[in-house]
Amino acid sequence: MERDEKRAPVLDPVSRVSEVIFGLLMALSFTGTLSVATAGREEVRTMMLTALGCNLAWGLADAVMYLIGTLTGRARNLALLRHVRSAADAPAAHASIAEALPGRLGEVIGAGGLEDIRLRLNALTELPARTRLGWDDFLGAVGVFLLVVLATFPVVVPFMLISETALAMRVSNAVALVMLFVAGYRLGRYAGIAAWRAGFALVVVGAVLVFAIMALGG
Repeated sequence: MERDEKRAPVLDPVSRVSEVIFGLLMALSFTGTLSVATAGREEVRTMMLTALGCNLAWGLADAVMYLIGTLTGRARNLALLRHVRSAADAPAAHASIAEALPGRLGEVIGAGGLEDIRLRLNALTELPARTRLGWDDFLGAVGVFLLVVLATFPVVVPFMLISETALAMRVSNAVALVMLFVAGYRLGRYAGIAAWRAGFALVVVGAVLVFAIMALGG
């Protein structure tokens, strides 16, 4: 059963884009605090180090939470399997399976579909004694960490290459807007909705979130 629960590498499209957006917004909350009129090279350097350090910390926290979520989900699946196998009768097993399915999927597939799932679960022969994490799970956690951290660099690099703070700020903001649009576009395509609208919508939502984060002292 444990082999059947391996995730797709590295994370699903929504998770990948979400991690990039999170890292990007965190970086923007720091670049947005710079004063174009008064910020010198020392202030810029401090901002870059702070933004990188913050995203390193959040990337580590996200990676740990990814492992916890993976282990928890795997334990829940194992508990469901044991419950289905020990159910007093087929209707009781059907109820457990339907409750675990997302939304109203249990109602849609009906008793026949639930029975097919029950039979397939009962047919499984190799069951782990306990849930555990594998190397692919740790690779996924590394992927989460890197996505959050690497999202910092595109908006920070302009400050490394351009000595004029005002120009660097404009270039950084432009890069951030492009990244937000691309992220929204990919989410839109994945969801099967208008990708261009999703891209522009995420740009607007991202801008509002950055202002909110800065206003709240984040």
